[in-house]
Amino acid sequence: MAKPLPTAEALFFEGTQRLTAGDAAGAESCLRQAIALAPTLAEAHANLGLALEARGALAEAADCYRTAIAHNPTLPQTWVNLAGVLLLLRQLDDAEVACAQALRLRRDDPDTWCNLGAVYARMGLELESEEACREAIALDPQHAKARFNLAYLLLRQGQWEEGWAQFEWRDWYAALARQLHCPRWRGEPLAGRSVLVGFEAGHGDMLQFGRYCAELKARGAGHVTLLCHPPLKRLLATLPGVDALVGFDEDVPPTDCWTPLLSLPALCQTRLDTVPATLPYLRAEPALVAAWAPHLPTQALRVGLVWKGNPRFENDAERSLPHLATLQPLAAVPGIAFISLQKGAGEDESTPWLTTALGPQIHDFADTAAIVDQLDLLISVDTAVAHLAGALNKPCWVLLPDYLPDWRWLKERSDSPWYPGAVRLFRQPAGGGWGPVIEEVAAALGAFTRVCGAGF
Repeated sequence: MAKPLPTAEALFFEGTQRLTAGDAAGAESCLRQAIALAPTLAEAHANLGLALEARGALAEAADCYRTAIAHNPTLPQTWVNLAGVLLLLRQLDDAEVACAQALRLRRDDPDTWCNLGAVYARMGLELESEEACREAIALDPQHAKARFNLAYLLLRQGQWEEGWAQFEWRDWYAALARQLHCPRWRGEPLAGRSVLVGFEAGHGDMLQFGRYCAELKARGAGHVTLLCHPPLKRLLATLPGVDALVGFDEDVPPTDCWTPLLSLPALCQTRLDTVPATLPYLRAEPALVAAWAPHLPTQALRVGLVWKGNPRFENDAERSLPHLATLQPLAAVPGIAFISLQKGAGEDESTPWLTTALGPQIHDFADTAAIVDQLDLLISVDTAVAHLAGALNKPCWVLLPDYLPDWRWLKERSDSPWYPGAVRLFRQPAGGGWGPVIEEVAAALGAFTRVCGAGF
């Protein structure tokens, strides 16, 4: 007897099970078969959207959610899912509409309020975003994503007391916490205890917040071990307050207590007027400075360039320049030797006015520090090298996007309390676009050359 063909319902349930198990490809196959048998089964279209979203096919996922809604517009979660995808696609007006429709169907859903807060944040509507985040938290006080989104808003606004507290809801260091077998430091007296400072996030975060190791020593820590990314080890050996450095690919030594690095501003009650900003707090190795000196031009002002960040960063399409050629207007400023420090994405880009390209020869951040130490100015997008220059107290101009600029640069300011006197911020106008930013930088660069690097 022939085996009976599976029904649409059976294929739908199998697809849903595969989706729950993380088998997006298997789920997609089952759900497409279910839809072929039952084209109006809204739930199948909705779950197919989830499967497509899992493999990054966002536009197709949005189409599936819309089809599901067309067949059954009373499914609030489908509206929520549609809003999430539209948010990623930067279709913000449509995402707002989808959130509003979801709230009409289920007003007490914290996820929907959280999504609406994210939509408003990307629209630049910070008050509305804050209200939506707080509504999500009121409905679910344990809603970590809403609290994390609220933290970004508050920190960007300079409301650091509550901002740092909400920032504690981040969870990216959870895997590290599970590996450590000592209590977490919560701000109590250290009295000679040994402290392990756990690595977090990217290289720039380590460079910016590594300064807090000195704060731990000032508070009585007897021994401070910093866990860090391996490419930072040589450079961070110059960091005040650090007694030992361990790469996260090495065994962690025994210690009395530990703390995530980015929890230290909260534990040290950091406010806008109490940032530990004694510069420089990092130094280039003299031997490396001497080794790199012959590679640098000698007949003009030395201006370093970094025009792209890590492409895996969530907002990289906004913070990175499309190409080195975007900086072409700078070439019209006389008396400058432009030096590329670009590593990774964009490293192979060139232009006739680029005097020297050092990226392929750079091995780690200690090399980069030795180069930056010998520059008159660094011009960079928002990436780790900008923090390195600031920590070295070298003049650095940072180019910032209008869409979701990082919270650490605050709002509207052209300076930074983290790097006073060293970092100058150039921001895109409302609506974005690098053209006006580069024009402003070119004018500032002309002024910079006229005073021969004495100030900016």
